[in-house]
Amino acid sequence: MKPTLPLLLALAATLPLNAAEKPLLAIPGKVIFESKLDSAPGAPWKMAKGKWELADGVWRGSEKPEDKHGAVARLSDKLPDFVIEYEFKFDGAKSTSLSINAVKDHMARIMITPQSVTVQRDDNDHEGPDKAIIFARLAADFAVGTWHKVRMEMVGDTMLGQVDDLVAWGSSDLFKQDRMVPGFTVGGQSVCFRNLSIHEASLNPDWEKVKATLPQPGEKVLPVAAKPAAKAPKKKAK
Repeated sequence: MKPTLPLLLALAATLPLNAAEKPLLAIPGKVIFESKLDSAPGAPWKMAKGKWELADGVWRGSEKPEDKHGAVARLSDKLPDFVIEYEFKFDGAKSTSLSINAVKDHMARIMITPQSVTVQRDDNDHEGPDKAIIFARLAADFAVGTWHKVRMEMVGDTMLGQVDDLVAWGSSDLFKQDRMVPGFTVGGQSVCFRNLSIHEASLNPDWEKVKATLPQPGEKVLPVAAKPAAKAPKKKAK
């Protein structure tokens, strides 16, 4: 006997929302942290910079000009191998990122502007010889007021970043260090966030097959858009 429509619907309701998604680098496991981000920002988060508020039932982060630094909100967690997922929408800002720190400095991030997605290993010493390594910079078109999904996976020495259907990955020994204080950044005003989850993760046994279908690190690096040249001052009439 074929299952009835109500039974099929009931079965579908028991499946995880991301069941249709094929695993990439990682297989999600135990929940580390989960929040719809539908209550006023506060503990266990630390709002290091900017203005963070509840607006229309979701978080909204905005840079404060007087900070001279992007808005930053971080959890205090130390992470094992992980999968992080959330949704964002631009509400006028020029950039946002999902950032992971090492013990003493930055480790990795997915940097998003309305026109691009960059997946990178961060500069880990600022003043020293270390430099950021861009695994990919991909063209995008994120309209103001539209929601988009972000996913970061990190297992061992490898990370994978995904925004909607844009995917990139890369490896670094830095990723084997302690991964600290995951968080959001916002450049400008403003970006909204919702539906955050962080899971423990294990390596997808089919990662090598998946990796073969993805661009190699450094293969797709969109040039940074050139800034418009400053206009020469007008000469005064003699």
